[in-house]
Amino acid sequence: MSDPPSRSPLALILSGGQVGVDRAALDAALDAGLARGGWCPPGRASAEGPIPAGYDLEETPEERSPAAPEVPRSLRTEWNVRDADAVLVLTSREVPSDPGTAWTMRCARRLGRPLLVCELEDPLASLRIREWIVAQGVRVLNVAGPGRAELQAPAGRLLAAVFASDPDPS
Repeated sequence: MSDPPSRSPLALILSGGQVGVDRAALDAALDAGLARGGWCPPGRASAEGPIPAGYDLEETPEERSPAAPEVPRSLRTEWNVRDADAVLVLTSREVPSDPGTAWTMRCARRLGRPLLVCELEDPLASLRIREWIVAQGVRVLNVAGPGRAELQAPAGRLLAAVFASDPDPS
């Protein structure tokens, strides 16, 4: 690997507030002192019930994007990608992908946003993500991934290392 990356340019983390990777990103941003926000569905809907008020998210006027009417909560996904400089998708070998994660990747490609897909089990994930953020000059990052509760803790640990002010995650 190359030398450790220089200080991250990150200023804002966007995510949709669903359980799992989304909430891990918002919580890790708060802990790191980064601004956080994003779009969520009307009524702050999530698959597990209303998104807690502690997540400062804006509601979209509709649940589904006209470009993906078959995907639940697709408009908030599209708008979070649109408003970001780049998109980070966290996946796991243990959890199958879902339509929302696939839609996020399609949006990133369609809207021309740099996209990095990284497995939570990758021991070099933190370094790879930090290097990519610096190389892309990302200030506003959309973080997404499967809406599964069992991914929230490992995603949170990874993102805490990524967002830390010390570029050495060890």
